[in-house]
Amino acid sequence: MPTSPYEFLDLVVIGAGPGGLAGAVTAADLGKRCVLLDGGHSTGGQYYRHPAPGLGAARPDRLHHGWSVYTGLAERLAEHERAGRVEFRGGHHVWALERTDEGFTVHATRGPDAGDRVAVRARAVLLATGAYERQLPFPGWTLPGVVTAGGAQAMLKSGLVLPGQRIVVAGSGPLLLAAASSLVTAGARVPAVVEATGYLAYARRPHVVAAVPAKLVEGAGHGTALLRHRVRPRLRSAVVEAHGTDRVTGVTVARLDADWRPKPGTERRIDCDAIAVGHGLLPQIDLATELGADTLAGPDGAVALAVDAGMRTSVPGLWSAGETNGVGGADLAIAEGELAAHDLAGAEPKRSLRRRRARLRAFADLMAAAHRPGPGWTGWLRPDTDVCRCEEVPVAKVREAVEELGAGDPRTVKLLTRAGMGWCQGRMCGPAVACLSAGSGSASGSVESGAESEPGVGAAGPDRRPFGCPVPLSQLAAGEPQPAAGEHDA
Repeated sequence: MPTSPYEFLDLVVIGAGPGGLAGAVTAADLGKRCVLLDGGHSTGGQYYRHPAPGLGAARPDRLHHGWSVYTGLAERLAEHERAGRVEFRGGHHVWALERTDEGFTVHATRGPDAGDRVAVRARAVLLATGAYERQLPFPGWTLPGVVTAGGAQAMLKSGLVLPGQRIVVAGSGPLLLAAASSLVTAGARVPAVVEATGYLAYARRPHVVAAVPAKLVEGAGHGTALLRHRVRPRLRSAVVEAHGTDRVTGVTVARLDADWRPKPGTERRIDCDAIAVGHGLLPQIDLATELGADTLAGPDGAVALAVDAGMRTSVPGLWSAGETNGVGGADLAIAEGELAAHDLAGAEPKRSLRRRRARLRAFADLMAAAHRPGPGWTGWLRPDTDVCRCEEVPVAKVREAVEELGAGDPRTVKLLTRAGMGWCQGRMCGPAVACLSAGSGSASGSVESGAESEPGVGAAGPDRRPFGCPVPLSQLAAGEPQPAAGEHDA
């Protein structure tokens, strides 16, 4: 593979998690030359996160479900790299996609210490950037010791450390069981798994669940691990306050009604030194929406890219795989990566692959509907509860912008309060700002749009921002190098 930052390729894959990795190796199988870009320095993404090399972990497979699937993909990637068909470039954070007459220019940064900008040109792009966690604030959520559920898993997988010794796992969605199972297996005490919904929705569609037996086995494995450590989920409940001064010392848990409103008189305090909390995941799609890609709202209100049967987006030459199409897990991401590679190569995939994707996507939609946030969750907020942690904007300021200053959408609230202007660019506070702006509990995760939505669902429009990640001004000021001579013949 050429090493010039301006080579012209068949395909650039953005994201080296399950979907991007499967897409890259399948495209190479079909004769396409591609580059695989990721902000991390190794493949696997968040799902197959590796322990840091210096820790000398001898059995990383014990920290993961389906590790053999990853190693198979990694071996295929290594074979293609040796043959010059694929190049993996770690430490490349993509901040923009630019449409050109011949395809795309993918702009990336290698961090603030890099002296130049990186740009790769290709006829097509496969977007597999995954998702980030949806957070719903509560009093005390800014205390040290409060981490996301995925963050707790990341600490364990990459650093072999725990966020605490006595950890309450809370929120909603299947990630909670996986996180709690990992934590207790690693030696933590989990006094409670606090789930805001129940699991009856799965029983109402048994044919969807039965079509994915591997998911049943995976869930049973997590449940068995929790029972073995005497951990039982507290259903239809939520952490409504965290206590402590220098760090978390306990939480208050309350029962919820069907709309997620706390039931008075049901509060109970649980001592802990850490909280792992999350309410599912939100697709990371800003690189595509900046190009005007069509989107749709999932059963939980999360905004995802709209794709056809071949994983094509509405933008010519842009495909999408995995969580960017709606959160569904690693198996679904792999299936969609393979389908996208076949479609962009003009090859017909096996019918079994399409059927597998359909079954997994149906199960993903069922999960999203089962764990959709209810409109009453704002009942556990107080006026002084910070909504935007980066800019320290409390609930009272957001409500003032809406009720007294006339803000009718999240973007106006952002301009009046600075909520969403911090380092995370609204990814942490987006759901809360969106629903408080709408005057309901919708939790779609969009800070930029004030689109109308069904009450309680929160199907607001997608974020639009010109930069997908922070870029040093020195790199922007350096200008763009000219393409090397003869690159079109590469």
